Amino acid sequence: MFESEQEKIRIDKLNKLKAQGIVPYPYKFEISHPISTVRANSADLISGQSEVQIAGRLIGIRKHGKATFADIRDSSDKMQLYFKSNVVGDKYELLELLDIGDFIGVKGTVFVTHMGEVTILVQGFTLLSKSLHPLPEKWHGLQEVELRYRKRWLDLIMNPDIKLDFIRRSKLISTMRTFLDSKGFIEVETPVLQPIYGGAFATPFKSYYKSLDRDFYLRISDELYLKQLIVGGFDKVYEFCKDFRNEGMDRLHNPEFTQLELYQAYADYEDMMLLVEDLFDVLSDGKEIEYQGTKISFKRPWRRLAFFDGLKEYVGEELSDKEDADLVKLAESKGITVTRDYYRGKILACLFDVLVQPYLIEPTFVIDYPKDISPLAKERRQRTEDRGQNLVERFEPFICGIEIGNSFSELNDPLEQVARFKLQGEAREKGDIEAQVLDEGFIESLAHGMPPTGGLGLGIDRIVMLFTNSHSIKDVLLFPQMRI
Repeated sequence: MFESEQEKIRIDKLNKLKAQGIVPYPYKFEISHPISTVRANSADLISGQSEVQIAGRLIGIRKHGKATFADIRDSSDKMQLYFKSNVVGDKYELLELLDIGDFIGVKGTVFVTHMGEVTILVQGFTLLSKSLHPLPEKWHGLQEVELRYRKRWLDLIMNPDIKLDFIRRSKLISTMRTFLDSKGFIEVETPVLQPIYGGAFATPFKSYYKSLDRDFYLRISDELYLKQLIVGGFDKVYEFCKDFRNEGMDRLHNPEFTQLELYQAYADYEDMMLLVEDLFDVLSDGKEIEYQGTKISFKRPWRRLAFFDGLKEYVGEELSDKEDADLVKLAESKGITVTRDYYRGKILACLFDVLVQPYLIEPTFVIDYPKDISPLAKERRQRTEDRGQNLVERFEPFICGIEIGNSFSELNDPLEQVARFKLQGEAREKGDIEAQVLDEGFIESLAHGMPPTGGLGLGIDRIVMLFTNSHSIKDVLLFPQMRI
């Protein structure tokens, strides 16, 4: 460590500073203004000859004999500095010991150069932190994109505009909280470490709890805990939660991700659709967004597309009455590998993911899924257009071919829920490692009575992708998981 020639040169400069009595890592520095405020109020600061104190990272140095121009950047903006030897005195020579990447604090007065640049005439400066490792000079190509994800601090230094996406992420989440709070929802917290994982089809990460001498799991969903709160008397609850699923990584998946889950008593999935439409109207401020070259409007009502209608539209034939063997042949003809653990609903879901989902560009609610892939949802109420399908009241919202959530009219019959879990158990015995497990504590809570309830989960990372026009989930995670 610190063995490169450039690092040795910088360490030598650091030692020279120390030898002159300079403390290179002071505990604090008083800032009078962020740089953006200095820029916004430059006219008043100039007319009043007001002294300012700012601090930031040194990102440019241009020396001209007895005068030096430099640039620093803080979290709000960047500013040009002007050092004159007859103003800063003996400290002017210390500029030779500064490097790009160092943090400095300066005090001085504001003026405008003949080129029209707002600048600070430096009257004094302090080294706040020495950058021992030189910053990269160029960022280009796929290899550098990979490095951006692995070393996000460098990405933020070299590409400060990237920070705007993460500020946007924070504001989107804040807007969601305000929206839900205004509708009477209460934010709660549920366990991350769980003795039984449930609420989704996923393989969990397993851990070991020493004091309890048993295995625990990182949650794959907080659904079952939140519904227990509905049983307990909360009418509207939500949680922004970190979930963990031991699965692959691609542009839409990261093993650790953020989800919003909410539950509303005395509601169903139709109410949840209205809630989603309201939420996106607020998030978009009623305006169109552009994602990867496609303009998207969230104008209500969103398209409603029944699961089997979608398959018929994009496959070209009715699949609800097909035999399982015919579905397997169709899947394999489309390049979808079907293994022993693929039961009917799972085959249909794979067909939908490959053949339908990519074409769902405008905001669309895909509704009424097969029961065997929706063990926590109520059976769909009969309708005049029913074709005898074994369906549940479930929807998934899609935008630009991206699934951004999941919602049910929640199953609240404990006897039916036990039967559904038993079917999941049979699927596990056939090799489906993602099938859901029986949670007796959850069943016990249902047995005490849960009112009709609408539930909704939304993938925060994917929503942020849409609103920041980001192609990959890694672009909206400060520290995405990366292959070693």
